[in-house]
Amino acid sequence: MDQPNELILEMQNGDEKAFARIYSMYSEALYGIVYSILKESDIAEETLQDVFIKIWNNKSSYDIDKGRFFTWALNIARNTSIDRTRSKAFKNSRKNLSTTNFVDILSGSDSLNQSTNAIGIRKFVDALKPVCIKIIDLLYFKGFTQKDAAEQLEIPLGTLKTRNRNCIKQLQSNVL
Repeated sequence: MDQPNELILEMQNGDEKAFARIYSMYSEALYGIVYSILKESDIAEETLQDVFIKIWNNKSSYDIDKGRFFTWALNIARNTSIDRTRSKAFKNSRKNLSTTNFVDILSGSDSLNQSTNAIGIRKFVDALKPVCIKIIDLLYFKGFTQKDAAEQLEIPLGTLKTRNRNCIKQLQSNVL
């Protein structure tokens, strides 16, 4: 999908109709990311609205020359979702859940498979090295922090950051 630079500029100039069009272009893909982290549709829908409020409120901080809009929006969605999982209200809502809510956590990499299919990048992720697939799964689809992912993979934090950066560059070159 080509980046709609003109539409983005209109949004940055305060055009609400342009923002509505951007919402309809990106909401489904961003919802897939949010849902893969939160695993609860009501909370994911609410969080998606928070994501788009942040996009609107911070629209002037996006620079077309520094990167793709989708990547910028995806990072907002991911960070907002992770913040939600750390909130006291979210933690309290998860305290007394039945074991059926944890089936997909126990099933392994299903969240990666479902999420990448939902946003249409499955074939690009599959083309990466296994270590990249694992890192992207933990950081972007399961919502791990970099520190937690480093511990899970039993590698130093700096190594994880470097590998993540390299994996994302490789993914970008695969997509482009």
